[in-house]
Amino acid sequence: MKVAATFLGGAKNRLLPPSVPFRFFAAAAAFHVLLWLVLAFGASDLTHFAGGFGPTLAAIHLLTLGVLTTTAIGAGTQILPVATGQPLAAVWLIKLVFWLAVPGILILTAGMYAIANSLLLIGAGLTTIGLLIFGWLLAGVLRHAGSMPVVAAYGWVALASLIGAAALGAGLALNFQLGLFHNQPAVALAHMILGGFGFMGFLVLGFSQILIPMFALSAVPPRRLSLATFAAAVFALILGTFGALAGSRSMLALAAFAGLAAAGGHLWMISRVLASGLRKDLGLSFVLLRVGWIMLPLTLVTGLAALYPVPGHNAAILFGFLLLFGWLLTFLFGILQRILPFLASMFLTPPARGRKPIASKSAGAVPLKIHAACHLLALIAITISIVTDNALIAQIFCVVGLLGAVVFAWFTADIIRRLLFNKQS
Repeated sequence: MKVAATFLGGAKNRLLPPSVPFRFFAAAAAFHVLLWLVLAFGASDLTHFAGGFGPTLAAIHLLTLGVLTTTAIGAGTQILPVATGQPLAAVWLIKLVFWLAVPGILILTAGMYAIANSLLLIGAGLTTIGLLIFGWLLAGVLRHAGSMPVVAAYGWVALASLIGAAALGAGLALNFQLGLFHNQPAVALAHMILGGFGFMGFLVLGFSQILIPMFALSAVPPRRLSLATFAAAVFALILGTFGALAGSRSMLALAAFAGLAAAGGHLWMISRVLASGLRKDLGLSFVLLRVGWIMLPLTLVTGLAALYPVPGHNAAILFGFLLLFGWLLTFLFGILQRILPFLASMFLTPPARGRKPIASKSAGAVPLKIHAACHLLALIAITISIVTDNALIAQIFCVVGLLGAVVFAWFTADIIRRLLFNKQS
């Protein structure tokens, strides 16, 4: 079996200009700071959020669009062309995606925060156009990913989910003025399932087929088991989406059980990859990744509990928080800790003799330790605040999350500074 790291052979010839992916990573770091800031101001609404405009909804979209999606665009447009050997159709188009989506996200979330319908519609329009262009570019790469059928399969479902989530999101933005949907909460749940589990979730599962074996210096997972896990995940996604739209508790419950089966298969494969890997000391980033992996089944179990709620336990709010902050955000920062210095090192000149390369030097960086500690503390404490409906705890630890976000933004800025000056200090 091939070691996944071998896909990097000749990678430098397929790299985008560093300004392209790193502008998305910089935007994600800035949005990360902004989301914790907004969430801290709206903490009184967080523990009993039931939908509607205001700071909590704005913070959710700063996370989903501002952090998760911009990171996915930056990583996807760099890693997939390298892995498949298929370059993007045009570099200027991905730059256009940035200049549409990033201002669009700012305007959209400002409209949600201020309850301003005109801003909401303008932001939704710009963001949707940017995401559709990204989807078209992603499709062009996936069409030539025949050597990586499992990764391509996850990518196609993620792309379809992106289109579905964008369509429902645009509809929800128009619904405020036109009243398109009779059951807006059902559409909002389907939108969250497609965006969280469909687009971002399938990208996470697909990229894991490449990145985890590469980091661990291990063989890729067996194709047959990977495809079986993929089929279970698709079944869960379809059931969950239509169950949400139909308001069917039984379909949603069945989707959760199918999702647990897919999660179990995925996590078993990952455990085998790590056990057989040549690299055992995987560092702080894998602490975050392991927490993220634990959060995936826990999120699904919480989703089941939300279908049969116990009064006063806020299971529905906890489900959304664990999905976005527990699984996706924690996993994302575990990956970013690795790929930011790794990609930067591919653009920089080799360090002088006796100096560590940027990837090794950054592995134990103090800012990463501070960020990880702040993120995990905020995750635990805000979970407790939601369960106990204690807004004060939520507000205090949103400030802790904000501190971690500022430190991670400093780390990202330092890497970009080294890229700009093309030197290793």
